[in-house]
Amino acid sequence: MGTVPLSRTGDVRYEIPASGAMRVPGVVFASERLLPDDAGKTLRQVVNVAHLPGIVQGSYAMPDLHLGYGFPIGGVAATDVEDGGVVSPGGVGFDISCGVRVLAAPIRRHDVGAKGLQTLMDRLSAHVPRGTGPGGIWRLSGRNDLRRLLREGAALAVEAGYGMDADLERIEDGGRLDGADTSAVSDKALSRGLRQIGSLGGGNHFLEVQVVDAILDEGAAAGFGLSLDQLVVMIHSGSRGLGHQVCSDHVRAMEPAMRRGGLEMPDRQLACAPVRSPEGEAYLGAMAAAANYGRANRQVLAEAARDAFDQAFGDRGLRLLYDVSHNMAKLERQDVPGVGERLLCVHRKGATLALPPGHPGLPQDLRSHGQPVAVPGSMGTASWLLAGGGGEAFASTCHGAGRARSRAGAKREIRGRTVLEQLVAADVAVRALSTAGLAEEAPLAYKDVDEVVRVCEAAGLSRRVARLRPIGVVKG
Repeated sequence: MGTVPLSRTGDVRYEIPASGAMRVPGVVFASERLLPDDAGKTLRQVVNVAHLPGIVQGSYAMPDLHLGYGFPIGGVAATDVEDGGVVSPGGVGFDISCGVRVLAAPIRRHDVGAKGLQTLMDRLSAHVPRGTGPGGIWRLSGRNDLRRLLREGAALAVEAGYGMDADLERIEDGGRLDGADTSAVSDKALSRGLRQIGSLGGGNHFLEVQVVDAILDEGAAAGFGLSLDQLVVMIHSGSRGLGHQVCSDHVRAMEPAMRRGGLEMPDRQLACAPVRSPEGEAYLGAMAAAANYGRANRQVLAEAARDAFDQAFGDRGLRLLYDVSHNMAKLERQDVPGVGERLLCVHRKGATLALPPGHPGLPQDLRSHGQPVAVPGSMGTASWLLAGGGGEAFASTCHGAGRARSRAGAKREIRGRTVLEQLVAADVAVRALSTAGLAEEAPLAYKDVDEVVRVCEAAGLSRRVARLRPIGVVKG
């Protein structure tokens, strides 16, 4: 762990005491085998985040934590807006509003034979654009239409025929984050985003067909409309090139603002500005616009999945269960122990909002169970559906299994062709643009997702509802 002093303060809780210029302690939720093995580099990022002006309570890390840009992936930090709290693009990441959408199918695995699954995967592969370049499903006519989408989010996609009004009730923020400022989105960002609406992208983004193979919370599963052997679709994508460019642009804009304001951070990747500053407000406006792009992108992808299911099985419509982001900084009123309710800028970088049961921000039919949280694992293992638990870290939980090896490290250990053979042997139907991409996302590159979600439950961050086993994957 290098020179970072880490002490165990509970079964699944570790603490780094505040020292030097740290304003709060670091808090890591993990079991011993989930702690990062990287000579203290990731834990040092937890420490660095604790230096943010206005940070309250703690610099938190989820059990899927690993090294990121400025913030660790799996990092959560909240700053007090009225007490000089800052916003840092590194606390959101380059893929703004990257998130996961889960759709439930009214069909069971035993009703879909081997041939039926292959037909479905062929349809999905034909309907879902992926890869790093342009080629989205929805061809906007120009930048004015794109700017409107950045303001209206998934609602505009529904208006254009991609989905239905009922979908919006099952998307975080109703599919539209307030405060979008298209004037803070650069021409270069607009150019990158114009032709990518309705596309997966590459890297760890995917569309999976999964089957519910275990239920741990029968009441919540029933409330979510899930049962054993049911098929579901999980979509993991974000704001594509537009979000990446927004992050790059505003990191650069904040560096001179930091010098002007006398702000110093131990890592230049933690460039930041007070929320109540021109630079802070511009970033949050651009981030909201990119978030609305991400929600619209997943809305269009979901409609493509519906079309594929309809072609493969007839009119057997997919129902949206929930869509939530895991790369965001949002203004939220939350209680701070010993202080009371404050307006906070809550950064969740590779961490998911996890509203507890009874929260008024949830749809009425989900409120008694808590917010659904989709946690991807890996292509060859499993994913999970959790329910929000509130917890210590500003109503946040993990976002996935978390990487155990870098993409380059995974490619050094295993060939993409070997991964493909392993997946086929495990009865997972694969549709990928390249085997090289499969090597980067091999199961060995990830932590044990079952252990990650167990720790989240033990820590009170969320609770396990259902385990989802992959049977088909579409990747870039």
